[in-house]
Amino acid sequence: MPPAADIVKVAIEWPGANAQLIEMDQKRPLSSIIREVCKLVMKVGFLCVRQARAARQLLERIQSHGIDARLEALKELAKLSADPTFAAEFINMEGIGTLARLVESGTHWTRLGNVKSFGEMLAFTLTAFLELMDHGIVSWDLISLSFIKQIAGYVNQPMVDVSILQRSLAILESMVLNSHSLYHRVAQEITVGQLIGHLQVSNQEIQTYAIALINALFLKAPEDRRQEMASTLAQKHLRSIILNHVIRGNRPIKAEMAHQLYVLQVLTFNLLEERMMTKMDPNDQAQRDIIFELRRIAFDGENDPTGTEKRKAMYTKDYKMLGFTNHVNPAMDFTQTPPGMLALDNMLYLAKVHQDTYIRVGFGLMEKASFANFFSSDVVFRAANEGCNDYHPMFFTHDRAWEEFFCVCIQLLNKTWKEMRATAEDFNKVMQVVREQITRALAMKPSSLDQLKNKLRGLNYSEILRLRQSERMSQDDFQSPPIIELRERIQPEILELIKQQRLNRLCEGSCFRKLGNRRRQEKFWFCRLSLNHKVLHYGDLDESPQGEVPFEQLSDKIPVSDIKSVVTGKDCPHMKEKSALKQNKEVLELAFSVLYDPDETLNFVAPTKYEYCIWTDGLCALLGREMGSDLTRSDLDTLISMEMKLRLLDLENITIPEAPPPVPKEPSSYNFTYNYS
Repeated sequence: MPPAADIVKVAIEWPGANAQLIEMDQKRPLSSIIREVCKLVMKVGFLCVRQARAARQLLERIQSHGIDARLEALKELAKLSADPTFAAEFINMEGIGTLARLVESGTHWTRLGNVKSFGEMLAFTLTAFLELMDHGIVSWDLISLSFIKQIAGYVNQPMVDVSILQRSLAILESMVLNSHSLYHRVAQEITVGQLIGHLQVSNQEIQTYAIALINALFLKAPEDRRQEMASTLAQKHLRSIILNHVIRGNRPIKAEMAHQLYVLQVLTFNLLEERMMTKMDPNDQAQRDIIFELRRIAFDGENDPTGTEKRKAMYTKDYKMLGFTNHVNPAMDFTQTPPGMLALDNMLYLAKVHQDTYIRVGFGLMEKASFANFFSSDVVFRAANEGCNDYHPMFFTHDRAWEEFFCVCIQLLNKTWKEMRATAEDFNKVMQVVREQITRALAMKPSSLDQLKNKLRGLNYSEILRLRQSERMSQDDFQSPPIIELRERIQPEILELIKQQRLNRLCEGSCFRKLGNRRRQEKFWFCRLSLNHKVLHYGDLDESPQGEVPFEQLSDKIPVSDIKSVVTGKDCPHMKEKSALKQNKEVLELAFSVLYDPDETLNFVAPTKYEYCIWTDGLCALLGREMGSDLTRSDLDTLISMEMKLRLLDLENITIPEAPPPVPKEPSSYNFTYNYS
């Protein structure tokens, strides 16, 4: 619901504390507003003083010589660093510099205590450092080269504590993503080859951090180095490790790992897109030689005529048979972007690696001028890109997976062209069908290129027509006015059913991750709605629960009557505070906050999209607002469709009129009625 015209939002900012956004009712007396602001300032001021005292005490304990006191202080610091107020106070006291110096002199710590204590202290130090830097108060550019070398050393060591390795990888990733200058320094210390070993471990968390760092190095690499990195990633050794140790070795794959694999796939596709947007230079002899090679492979064995004019005429004829638009200078066909040089790359790969297919399929389509046109079309790239909204193991199964994928598609074009009995004028129609075939096949998530071929075999032209007809019929059945009216009558009942299901799920409760622990040691808390729907109960947990958590174990609560609104995504206070979280689109899409009196917030990051929809819907239902999640829309469509089909079961194969039949005119007399007397 939009805010009332008299309600305005005002940010109040003061030194040493984070800005606070409050709502003010302009109809209220000024004195009342001033009192409210003063209370807020006093409250935050008291909090700042308390946090400043805690920060000063911790800093002193960290710099003490007692190994046990220092360990306990670092452990406590790792917990408190997620708090933005504490973080600001600690950073103002040069706390970041102190932690950096501790890391840089890490080898000196071993003289203070045993190796185990050193490992624990270092892990807590790195955790606190990363939490503090994630607040975005201090620039990453201030990090020293010796600190980078020390962190990189932990990553390159063959035997290092898992906690230290996790945090070191996360710190290096943040350095690369947040600073251009630090990218070059990290790239000098860490290479993709050095990270391969971390992909072969059984710990999925370490694998995730390693792939995240590879992605960061790939993303920030200069243009001249990106192709080199892509070649490294395409090597059989690395590709087989990702496929066998990461994808097949992990069941199930966690959301963060799936996200990083998807990012890696997207980065590879981006390189293809750059190639697709690169124009061919008609005057570049090396590029012209590629076209000569395509002609030679297609017409190998034919004797070239001796005369220049005769040879030129023969070449022109050959290029016309190959389907090029410009028969005299076919290089001009690749000056348009898209598809640019990507089309020529794919055509040469097919001709060299699958020569029989190039000649057999190509000559079958050459007369229709569609073979080269297909390669000059970006339909396959677009269909693949749109169909890959998640990572596909298929693209990790071959050294030249993209080129092989394209070769499969050229054979699909030949098959579909014949099934449609198409002519040159039907080129665009055939392309639409081919695009649909590819998109539908990718939606089935084939795990290999062979599986993709099997899926495409089942999606012949007749099957595409059948699917289109079925979908169209299903849609048309529900567009007539009587059906629309029935749907409108049923909808309130279904919405009430969905509402009760959402509230019941809130009563069961859910476990959430603590904020500020991106890919690090997980902390949990639980929240559930009281059975009378009047109170939200929540509290911290030591570990993720296996079932329902009793109300007695949840120490905090919020009356539903105090809840003012529910905000999501970038409007959440914890998304505004956490700069690193804002970079993670997945976290942003799962975030929501409950705003309640007096100016407090309860911040959530749902474990899955499903839980996010359940909780945002349930909270909106509690506040008497519309449930607007994707899940509600999907459930509503499914349940209404099922209910309507049940109600219309007796009318199967009966045409429902668009309008009710007209009422006939009244008869001139009623003498035809039977007289019982």
